[in-house]
Order: sequence, then structure tokens, then C-alpha cells
Amino acid sequence: MAHFLIIAASSTIGQSVNSLLQAAGHTTFTTARDTNKIQPDMVLDATDFGAVNQAFEAAGQIDGVVNCSGSLWLKAAHMTTYDQYTAVINASLTTAFATVHAAGKHMKQGGSVVLVSSAAAMEGLANHEAIAAAKAGIIGLTLSAAATYASNNLRVNAVAPGLVETAMTTALTANELARKVSESMHALGRLGQPEDVARAIVFLLDPQNSWITGQILAVDGGLSSVRPKVKA
Repeated sequence: MAHFLIIAASSTIGQSVNSLLQAAGHTTFTTARDTNKIQPDMVLDATDFGAVNQAFEAAGQIDGVVNCSGSLWLKAAHMTTYDQYTAVINASLTTAFATVHAAGKHMKQGGSVVLVSSAAAMEGLANHEAIAAAKAGIIGLTLSAAATYASNNLRVNAVAPGLVETAMTTALTANELARKVSESMHALGRLGQPEDVARAIVFLLDPQNSWITGQILAVDGGLSSVRPKVKA
């Protein structure tokens, strides 16, 4: 049995990760911005470095942490205000950096840090400039932190999902035309489910997979790397 910290456990993927870990007999310490969706162990502003440090202290000795924070903003750069851009960066990149910052201080015994990037950071997608910038930053952070903390046996990896059906993506997935276009962009012909990403996160968190670090695992139905045959 292992013990894990889940930051942004109220997100659709965060809830799925929590369910999978607990079903496997592990224990979890959960955080969320508020209590609207779940009753977390701690209400947390994950952009606040001090507060994230406190969450690590409250969680106790952990075997791994995943940060499921993020946002969705699909507008061209020239249509994005400074405040909108900053909100996207804070929700994804700043929270990820705060997680690594705290893990480096508190996980002296080693363990696993898992961050969430996006296929949009590896594939040029129109109107994704802000989110692509934030998620690409997470890839760079993952690789650098993996190198920094390897000597402490602290592994740092990330998952990079394609379009997943979550509460945050409902505006896209509920539109029939947008959904069909999105499905056609994924080689496997379907959108992701929260469990698809959650299972990959659980795999990277698992202490049994302790020889994996510095990896960006694309869980995207082939979106970032595969171009399927055109159907007749």
C-alpha cells in the first residue's frame, strides 16, 4: 500500500485517479480549490507556493504526487488578453512548478511526481497558443526536474492527453460538429475518457515502475504522432 497526494482532485481526471488509487488499496490526500465538487482533505490554491508546501506537510510522507490542475482556453493569441493569458499560465504551469518546488523540499525519500501536459504542446493546433505555451512549459519543467532530482530517486514524468471528455471540455464535446472534427483528428477515432488518462497517471505513480523518469507519455489516441489512412 502506498500513499499519494492528489492536487486538484476535484477535476474529472483527478477524481478518476483518486478512485483508481483507492480501489487498488492505496491511501490518498486530496486537495481542491473549493468544496463545490468534492470534500477534499484540504482546500488549496495550487498557485500559492507556501500553501502547496503546507499541503505536502499535511499529507505526511507520500510515495507520489500528481497535479491535475489546468484550464482550457481556445482563442488566437491576438484575441487573448493579458489577464486571460496569465490565468492559463497560472492554472497549468505555475501550479506544476509549485508542485515540483514542494516535492523537491519534502520528498527526500524519493518517489514519483506526475504532471499533466497536453498533446497541444507537441502538435500545432490552431487557437491553442496560450494553453500550448503553458503545457509546453510543463514538458520542459518535467525534463529538467527529472535531471535535477534523479540523484534523490525522485522521478518526474508527465502525461500529455488529447481531447478528453471532462467537465472542462463539455462546450466542445457537446457540439456535434466540433466533436466529429475532434474525433477525426485522433487516429483511434474517438475522444479520450478520464479513465484513459487516469490509468496512465496511476502507472507513473506506482512505486513498482521506479525506473521511469523524464518521460512525456502521450495519452492522445495518436493525435500528436499518428496520421491514419483517410477513410473512403
